[in-house]
Amino acid sequence: MTKAEFVAAVAEELDVPKTVAADNVEAFISVTTKLLKAGDKITFPGFGTFGVSERSARKGSNPQTGAEIQIAASKSGKFTAGKDLKGL
Repeated sequence: MTKAEFVAAVAEELDVPKTVAADNVEAFISVTTKLLKAGDKITFPGFGTFGVSERSARKGSNPQTGAEIQIAASKSGKFTAGKDLKGL
């Protein structure tokens, strides 16, 4: 499903124009992004949790040359499904 298709589905579910649904989807994405960048966790009971995953620095290898390289520590967003979504 594309973002446009998702917006259309939200508009239909809420019985509002697509522009209003698009504004709501954009607001959700914006707020979620800001909170995750701040290191917060967002929990929707039954649905799931948005959080930040931290990966420590580690050694790896260049697949073309086989040379050992150092991979820097990083953070990324993650979603953990709640009980209503598990086992779909």
